[in-house]
Parts: sequence; structure tokens; C-alpha cells
Amino acid sequence: SASLFGGAGAVLAIGGAASTAGERGRMSHAVTARAYSSGISIGQKNVSQLESAMTRPIVGQASRCKSTAATANAAGTKKGFVAWYESHLDSSPVRTKMITGSLLWGLGDFVAQLVPHFFFGDEDESDKKDNANGNSAAKPFVYDYARTGRAVFFGFAVHAPLSHVHFNFLEWMTVRGGFQGLSVPIFKTVMEQFVYWSWFSNSLYHGAMGAMQGLTAQQCYDRIADVLWDTQKAQWVFWIPVQLLNFNFVPVRHQLNVVLLTSVVWTALLSAWYPPAEEGKSEENTKVIETIDESAVNDKKKVD
Repeated sequence: SASLFGGAGAVLAIGGAASTAGERGRMSHAVTARAYSSGISIGQKNVSQLESAMTRPIVGQASRCKSTAATANAAGTKKGFVAWYESHLDSSPVRTKMITGSLLWGLGDFVAQLVPHFFFGDEDESDKKDNANGNSAAKPFVYDYARTGRAVFFGFAVHAPLSHVHFNFLEWMTVRGGFQGLSVPIFKTVMEQFVYWSWFSNSLYHGAMGAMQGLTAQQCYDRIADVLWDTQKAQWVFWIPVQLLNFNFVPVRHQLNVVLLTSVVWTALLSAWYPPAEEGKSEENTKVIETIDESAVNDKKKVD
């Protein structure tokens, strides 16, 4: 009888532990029940060892889960802007690229105006003559806000949406053509640089900028004809290596962003190669030629 009550007391003690220790107590109770049903005589010390061995993996797994969650939260905090941008890029790809394009085109024009003046010098011939004559007053820097506004508008309304279509069209042609491996960036670069896009985008840029400056259709055409070939040669030197890497390593949805970021350097280089002084001098020469032509016409009328 005493043995029976002692065994019952032991079972009640283990059951009480189960009610206060949660999952660990329930597993301990199950171990004890299986041991009794198998006719195995075990003591409280053995039960404690068994329950410790069985609950250790769960505790370790819980610790790892907490560590993983903490790491994920830290990564989420560090990459908050990236996650925010990706969500907008997935939900509204064209609008997100248009806003990104306007900001980076504006930044590119800002750099393009500063670089020639502060790093390369933007003196025209009249400035050089003044310096030679002893009039060496520094030419004040005047920022052209209207020019930056045109660049922002072009990047927002023209370049970004058309580039979105261009990069997706390139991807579609690549998939339909069955290109794989290194043939993918080579095919895309050849199509972009030599077949259609570079010719179209550069002509569109010079024409749109001329139109926003108030040039006539004929003047825009003449401007494109004057600078397109030189722009193409410079583009092939600069953009072919960039686009080979871009098409090979960057997902399609981010390829335009790579182009926009790299364009900040590209516009600075263009400003160094083709400074605004040359453009102004070209327009001045055009006005001189038009004046000469008008004078010749008037003289002819007088003769007649």
C-alpha cells in the first residue's frame, strides 16, 4: 500500500511539473508514461536526464530563430531605402523610373555645368584675348537653371519611359532568340549601340533640347547632323564596356538605374569634350552667316 501511494505520489509530482513547465513538462510526462508502459523502472534522476536531452534541441532551435529574426530586423533597418524603392519599382515601375530619371538627369546637368568651369576652365576666345591684353578679371560663374529644368523634364517625360520600353524590348528579343551565357550581353550591346537605340536616343536628345531652347525644326535637324556622329563615337568608347557589364550582371529592372547613375559621369565628360563655349560660338557663327546672307540678298535687290 505504501509503495502504491509512493508511486502515485511520484506520478502526481511529475504531472505537477508538467503543468508548470509547459512543453518541457509535457515531454517529461510522455517519457515517463512510455517508460512505465514498457515495464522499465526509472528513477527521478533518469527522468531529468531524459527530459534534458530531449528539450535541448528545441531550446537551441528557439535561440537560433531569435538570432535569425534579430539579424533580419537589423538587415531590414539597414536596407530600408532599398526595400522601399524595390516595392515602388514592383508596383509602379514606369512612374518610379520617371522620378528617378528626372532626379539623376538633373544631377548630371548640375555636374556638367560645374565641371567645365571649376576643373577645365570655360574661357572662350574673347576671354583669352582679354587675358592676353592684361584684363585678367575672373569670369563669374552663372548657373543656368533653365538648362537644368530642361534636363529634368527630358529625363522625366521622355528618356525614362522610352528607356523602360527599350530595356524590356531587348530582354524580349534575347529570350525569343534563345541567347544564353555571354551571348546575352553581347547581343544586347550590339543591338543597343549599333542597330537602333543609340542613334535614336542621341538624335532625340539633341532634337528635344534644341526644341526646348526655341529652335526651329530645321535648326534642330542641323544641330543633330552636326553633332550626332561625334556623339556616337564618344558613346561607343564609353558605353560599350559599361553596358557589357550592365547587361551581364544587373537585373533588367535595375539596368536603367545603372545607365542613369553612369550618365552623371557621361554628361561631365561631354561637357569637357564639347564645352558650352563651343556651342555658343557655333550659334554666333550661324548668326554671322545668316547676317552675311541677308546682306547679300539686300545688295542683290539693290542691283536689280
